Amino acid sequence: MNTKIKLLFIYCCLWAFLPSRAQAQAKPNQWSPDLGNGNFKNPLLWGDWPDPDIIRVGDEFYLVTTSMHYVPGCPLLKSKDLVNWEMAGYAIDKYDEDPRYNLQNGNRYLRGSWAATIRHHNGLFYVGFCTPNWDKEKGQFSICTAKDIKGPWTRTIFPEYLYDPGLFFDDDGKVYVAHGQQKLYITELNADAKSVKTPQKEIYNNKDYPYLEGSHLYKINGKYYILGSTGGTKGRQVCLRSDHIYGPYESKVVINDDHTYPGNGLHQGGMVQLKDGSWWFIIMQDRGPIGRTPNLEPVTWVDGWPMLGIEGRGVTNFKKPNVGKTYPITVPATSDEFNQATLGLQWQWNHNPDNNKWSLKERKGYMRLHALPAKELTTARNTLTQRVQGPFSEGIVEMDINGLKDGNIAGFGVFQSPYAYIAVRKEGNTKTLLMINNGKTIDSITNFVQGKLWIKANLTHTDFLASFSYSLDGKKFIPFGNKLKMALGYDWTANRFALFNYSTKKEGEYGYADFNWFRFTGQNSF
Repeated sequence: MNTKIKLLFIYCCLWAFLPSRAQAQAKPNQWSPDLGNGNFKNPLLWGDWPDPDIIRVGDEFYLVTTSMHYVPGCPLLKSKDLVNWEMAGYAIDKYDEDPRYNLQNGNRYLRGSWAATIRHHNGLFYVGFCTPNWDKEKGQFSICTAKDIKGPWTRTIFPEYLYDPGLFFDDDGKVYVAHGQQKLYITELNADAKSVKTPQKEIYNNKDYPYLEGSHLYKINGKYYILGSTGGTKGRQVCLRSDHIYGPYESKVVINDDHTYPGNGLHQGGMVQLKDGSWWFIIMQDRGPIGRTPNLEPVTWVDGWPMLGIEGRGVTNFKKPNVGKTYPITVPATSDEFNQATLGLQWQWNHNPDNNKWSLKERKGYMRLHALPAKELTTARNTLTQRVQGPFSEGIVEMDINGLKDGNIAGFGVFQSPYAYIAVRKEGNTKTLLMINNGKTIDSITNFVQGKLWIKANLTHTDFLASFSYSLDGKKFIPFGNKLKMALGYDWTANRFALFNYSTKKEGEYGYADFNWFRFTGQNSF
């Protein structure tokens, strides 16, 4: 063995056993909770993955979260170790029950899937969720089933409305849903979990726990446990316990802590038992416009109560769960070169898309968005989004605008209410580069002749600011417009990166914009 080969062999051995800075630098260029030394840090996912619920099936863990009006809905993630997660699919392809999900005659912002629950029983995955009953509409409750977590999924919409549901399969074959807000109920379902067998029965009502919701139901050592959240954003986690499904229930606060993000308490989530017998809880914490982020907490059983964290406080850094193996560092996908036949699972549309007006095939290696008529961005169909992340996010797109027609506005930015973006508007034969902040033109460049440009959005959790810049060569970026002060005008729905192309013309020949790629880094280049 010559000297060079010996040195290479020694280096590889050192690399394999080195848990420090060298391997840390090999992590994906975004937030990862895995410290690479057998420990993890919270938050588990520093982005908007709200209302988590979790199960274990064999050696795999599955997590479901809320996605409201975004499509596809009910995001599903998978993990081997509870720390490293990747997308697995969605339980909902689209919402067919109301034309407003198509942004026709109104919108469905904040509707869709809320507070999802996930269970696995007799070879089937079950995902349930509610759609709120606002505007004097009757709310909905849905159950989706699939043999494979990737789908296809079949959805059943119930005539009954079960708010914040927690699905549970008892060991005697009966099926229940715990649901409600402050007043909690148990509704028995039929064996296939696709219809109600016994109407709801009130089981708990305690004014000391305002807005008690997000119920998840378990049976452990012969007792029934309902874990729920009270107090909203500032909340705490409550556990109810009984010898009988319909009660009476006694209660205990199992964590009341906000030290990792003062003012916003750990609240709402689900727990799971590992093969080694230990229990773990994934619980969310509001982090403003970045989203409601999941934290991973150990569970210690004290006098038959599942106490979260350590000595009443959520953990910051802690030893990873014991799953018997060590798995590679993995994070949900972000960047996309648009060179696959299907969209990456990181993408969701703002409301149902018109699938005839976007394509990954018309121009190979590009996402083509055909313009659809809209007054402005919030009414623009086929707006493609993905989560921003903390503590920093940088998203860049390369965009070809040679296909734009009169009335088209195509660009990239940060979407919520308020929103901001950089775009190109075509009027007649003239193109104008625009920076729009919540509907107002902040800056513009007329007679913009470039056929291709690059747009960058940078944001930080510090003061929740986003800034924007553009480039004519993909290298030198020029700051443009002003900064967006991110907020939650659509309550509880975090800010998102957004690609779009719409037309202010109601009639005529609609053009298209081609996006070559979207690239994400967890950096701050303010």
